[in-house]
Amino acid sequence: MVGKKRSKFDKSGIADLAKDRPVVYDILNKTGGIEYTGKAKRGRVEARLKEHLPGARDAIKNGSQVKIRQYPSIGDASKAEKRRIKSKKPPQNKIGK
Repeated sequence: MVGKKRSKFDKSGIADLAKDRPVVYDILNKTGGIEYTGKAKRGRVEARLKEHLPGARDAIKNGSQVKIRQYPSIGDASKAEKRRIKSKKPPQNKIGK
């Protein structure tokens, strides 16, 4: 893991996140619980997270903050995402992912 960052889950907060490496992200609710975990390729972090904002095609309900962890490759991020979903069981992730 290379780095991590946390920000408000809105357009301006998402714009401030690191974009130079693949990431695994957690969308957190107001109490800090994980609602959804996903991954994004380098250069696509902001666009992918915007797809989860209210009214977007993959909207995540109750999102308050987003936390990212950077990885050296998308392969590493994919493995980390699967482990995190399996261990944390975010309620808005689809079963079997």
